[in-house]
Formats: sequence, C-alpha cells, structure tokens
Amino acid sequence: MTEPTPVPDHAGGGADTVAARPNSAPVTARDQGGATNGHAHECVRRRGLSLAAEAAAAADGDQRSADDVEAGIVALWQAFGERRDQELRDRLVLHYAPLVKYVAGRVGTGLPSHVEVSDLIQSGIFGLVDAIEKFEPERGLKFETYAMQRIRGAILDDLRAQDWVPRSVRSRARDVERALERLEAKLQRTATDAELAAELELSLDELRELFAQLQMTSVIALDDLIGAGPMQASLAETLPDDRAEDPVAALVDRDSRRQLAEAVERLSERDRVVVTLYYFENLTLAEIGKVLGVTESRVCQLHTRAVLRLRTKLTEAG
Repeated sequence: MTEPTPVPDHAGGGADTVAARPNSAPVTARDQGGATNGHAHECVRRRGLSLAAEAAAAADGDQRSADDVEAGIVALWQAFGERRDQELRDRLVLHYAPLVKYVAGRVGTGLPSHVEVSDLIQSGIFGLVDAIEKFEPERGLKFETYAMQRIRGAILDDLRAQDWVPRSVRSRARDVERALERLEAKLQRTATDAELAAELELSLDELRELFAQLQMTSVIALDDLIGAGPMQASLAETLPDDRAEDPVAALVDRDSRRQLAEAVERLSERDRVVVTLYYFENLTLAEIGKVLGVTESRVCQLHTRAVLRLRTKLTEAG
C-alpha cells in the first residue's frame, strides 16, 4: 500500500497558475511566477536556461555555446508559433526536459520515501507540454520562469488527486500542529487537551471530533524500509501475526508433553491405568471403579496418589 502525499494548500497548482492568454494585458514575470523577489527569479531563470542549454548541446553532439543554443531556440519558437507543428513542439519539450527533472527534484524534497521522483517527472512533463502550447514568445517574457511554475503546478495537482484526505482536513492538521508548537514553546511542557482546545478556540468535544478526523492522515506505507545495511526489512515484515504459531511455545509444549509421558510410564500399573482412563479416555471415577473392581472412593485415592507422584517427578525433571 501506498500512502497519499499531503500537499500544502499554499502551493501553486496547475489551476492556480497564471498562464499567458490572448487578448489580455501583458503579464510580468512576477505575475507568471508568483514570486516577490526579482533577483531570485533571475537566478531561477538562469539555472533553467543553463540546464536547457546543456541538454540541447548534448543532444546535438556538438560544443555550441549557450548563445548559439539560445538563438536556435528563438528560431524554433518562431517556427512553432507560425505552424504549431507537433514535431516542433516535441523538439521544444526535449530541449526544456531538464527543467522538469530540476523542478521534480525540488518538489520531491521532504516528501515520503514511497513517492518516486520518476512519477513526479512524468506529471511534470504534462505541465511542460501545456506551458509550451500556451506560451506566447511575442510578449517578451522568459519561458523558463513561466514553465517551471506550470510544471510545479502539474506535479502538485497530480499529488493532490492521489490523496484521499480532503484538503480541509490537511489544513486543520497543520493548524493543530502549529498550535501545539506555540503552546509547548510557551509552557515548556506538553500541552493538555483543554489547553489545546482553548488555543484553537474549540470545546473539548470539538477537539476530540477533530482528532478523530485527523486519524485518517496518520498512515504509513508498509513497504517502507527500516533498519540499515544488510538488515534492511520492510515494515510489513516486522508486524506480528497473532494467528501464527509461536515456535518457542511449541517447543516448550512438546518438551512438556515428552516429560509428562516419561513420568506416566514410571508410575505403577494401577496408577497408570487410572491416569489413562481419567485423562485420555474421559471416564468418570465411578466408571473407572467398575473397570478396576473397586469403589469410587478408592479410585479417588488412587487418582490423588498418581497426580502427586507425577507432580514430584516433573518437578525433579525441572
């Protein structure tokens, strides 16, 4: 089983990302990327351009400079804008593919170990294709910044689609975590339920109901590896099976049966007959008396004597 990955509500999704649209006012780099720091945007753009240039140079098998590659891409964009040919689009996808790997690696940081980066890359490719088809080079904007937001949005949208927990519940879980952090930092101890409820402005009943809703978010993947080195094992392999036979208990039981059988064999013949008929044949004391031709009280005396002798022999055997 796999666990759905929680996704922050404030993360940019494909539906929330601003795309370049016809007949709209020019969009700035701040509008397309949602960033507030121009210097950070420029660093991201240069990183994306560098990755794309390296990929194109490697694909062509030559040592062209980044300026030559960028000039060729400009021409490719112009041709794609005129013809909207699928072959030209595929060449653009191949050129900007390193952007997908770069964004997927950053999004994957901090996600559970069962989330494969290859799955994030697959989702990001769809975002890249969508960005290429909707981008308008004539606006004079940088494609790398715009595409990275579309790629990130496509990845987050896919992660949210795989999550069975509603986003409202995820949001409430983060609210509870932040409230606990504030309380424990202020009180320097573990906060009680009453204190937490007061911090969240809830009643105790409402807080307990909230905890019940948050139970569905506390799941783990059974195929997660634990341990280190050659002793690695999946979590599923460490779960006990209550229906499985305990080998230690089975060994002790077999040894106890062997000692009991040996002790019975060392009893006198009459005592052994009484024990056999009473415990293995399930006869009553009266029925055993008829078999032996004695009274029921005499059989009771024989049974008591046999049990005491067995107990002594088993105690000596240790």
